[in-house]
Amino acid sequence: MMKRTTLTLTFLAPVLMAAGVLPAASADISRSYSYFSIGGKTLGEIEEQLRSRGPEVQSTGQRHPGATRMEFKTKITYEEDERRCRIAAVNVSVDAQVFLPRWRNRKRAEPETALIWDTLSKDIKRHEESHLGIAKRYARKIEEDVARLRPRASCEALQERAEKITEKTLNAHDAAQARFDRIESGNFEWRLMRLLNYRLEQLERGRNPG
Repeated sequence: MMKRTTLTLTFLAPVLMAAGVLPAASADISRSYSYFSIGGKTLGEIEEQLRSRGPEVQSTGQRHPGATRMEFKTKITYEEDERRCRIAAVNVSVDAQVFLPRWRNRKRAEPETALIWDTLSKDIKRHEESHLGIAKRYARKIEEDVARLRPRASCEALQERAEKITEKTLNAHDAAQARFDRIESGNFEWRLMRLLNYRLEQLERGRNPG
């Protein structure tokens, strides 16, 4: 069994001012959610709370409005006869813990602030869950690539090859997660404004049905 722990990067809001007969790849993901409380009644106070109370990401040394910690576990079963060793089964699972903010002063804040918070908090959750989608894609790739390995003269040689493939794919996974964060950070303001406009349109339609 090989294990790797990856702490994914998250954006900090700039405003809120088969091979053979092997079974098909499954790539199981288990997730849990943890919440940290923030106060503040204005957008500026909420921003400061997110900066000071959000989870700290080791790779950046900064606190973020949300974070996802993931652990990849790769289990490979080998089958050996007198001459060759082959892959009998491979399964990659991902244990994920998602950290999200919970605002405790909603009832005492202005409606406009609550609207922006609702929009922002949903986007933070979507962002973190997108990290899980990326992880699942690469977990499946590990399963598929390892399953396609040809038999080797020994299980030691086959295991070495499987480990190299796993490490290479996990490195690609880390790069994909970082790339996703850079893209999300770059278009955050545009995305938040689009979501706010959509939410306002929904509220207006609710006030004036038909």
